[in-house]
Amino acid sequence: MCLDESVSSFNDMKTALALGSCRVLNIKPARVGGLTVSKNIHDLCLSKKIPVWCGGLLETGIGRAHNVALAGLPGFVLPGDISASNRYFKQDIIEPEFTLNNDGTINVPQGKGIGVEVLTDRLEENTTLKTRFRA
Repeated sequence: MCLDESVSSFNDMKTALALGSCRVLNIKPARVGGLTVSKNIHDLCLSKKIPVWCGGLLETGIGRAHNVALAGLPGFVLPGDISASNRYFKQDIIEPEFTLNNDGTINVPQGKGIGVEVLTDRLEENTTLKTRFRA
C-alpha cells in the first residue's frame, strides 16, 4: 500500500512504520512541512527499505526545482509525477525550463542554489498582487 495524504509529518511516517501501514510512500514537500522534513522522511524510509516517490504537479519552475532535487535522492526509486514545465505553463518563470528526456526522466539541475535561474521579468509579468510585510 502506498501512503500519501495520510502522512503529513515525520511523526506520521514513524507511526505508519510502527503500525506496518506502508510499503511505499509519496512524499510531497509542501504537505509534509518542507524540504528538511522531506529529506528526513526519505532517510527514514531508505533505512527501512521503503521505496518513495515525489509528488507534485502544478508548481512553477521554482517549486519544481526543489521537487526534482529531492527526487534525485537515492531512496526515490519509483516514478513521480513531476513533469516538464510546458505541460502546465506556456512559459515558466525559470531558466532553463524543465523538459522530459526521451526516457521520461528529468535531469537534476546542477547550477547554484536550486539549480535554475528565476526570471524576475517573467515573475513580474505574472504577478497579480504584491503585499509587503513589515517586521
